[in-house]
Amino acid sequence: MEREIITGVDRSERSRAAADWAAREALSRGLPLRVVHVSLPAPPDRAERRPYRSETVADQVVAELTDRHPSLRARGLHLTGAPVAVLRTMAEDAELLVVGLRGEGSHPRIRVGTTAGALTRTCERPVVLVPGALAADGPPGRVDGVTLGIDARSPAGGAVTLAFDTAGLRGARLHAVHAWRLPAQAAERPFPALEEDRATWEDDEVQRLSDALRPWRGKYPEVDVLEDVVLLAPEVALTHAAGNSGLVVVGRHSGRTALSLLPHTGCPVAVVPV
Repeated sequence: MEREIITGVDRSERSRAAADWAAREALSRGLPLRVVHVSLPAPPDRAERRPYRSETVADQVVAELTDRHPSLRARGLHLTGAPVAVLRTMAEDAELLVVGLRGEGSHPRIRVGTTAGALTRTCERPVVLVPGALAADGPPGRVDGVTLGIDARSPAGGAVTLAFDTAGLRGARLHAVHAWRLPAQAAERPFPALEEDRATWEDDEVQRLSDALRPWRGKYPEVDVLEDVVLLAPEVALTHAAGNSGLVVVGRHSGRTALSLLPHTGCPVAVVPV
């Protein structure tokens, strides 16, 4: 069965932005898009007025998307239930699940909504969180850099694969960022680490990152990779690297990093479970 990209939508502009990003990604990957709106069961006496009935939301978004992207294969679906549970089940066989940072009715001070946060922690497929407004019109598959947050000591294979795959599809450079810390013994010293010691430790980290990426470099020889080893906290390193990126990819074990990164970057962040 052909995989789909699934996007969860509501009535907010943020979810429209997420759906538009999902549509562009579906076009670049040659996949269909499923637009899903999940609403909580309502009492039978609660009447909603057109065109704002829950069952019409997904179809409205599909109409907007196909108007913007005529070659898009998309269909809408309305379901009732708990949004996190329903979207997680819908995404079991999906290529990607794409959602906005916050849903309708979320307080402006909440940076990442409850549904988005829960999906990044529990969904078994890659979840892409999309901030901001609708992207400007442009050709599908336009060149956007891809940034990969990678722990070279324990690389998340699914995240690395998604990053290489996306960079290959876009014809974009992959910026692989490995953030490291000084060894524990350095912190215990009463004096700063010597420069030659720091250089040795950094050389070790550079080699570690190169070794970690070697299998994917062999599989994706067409992808231009910039390997970057930085002595910074992961969220700080990725915030700097994301400035020229169209997508940041991290593994779920870096989920806290992703959630702390999102308010400071204008590009989507993909959280991959393995």
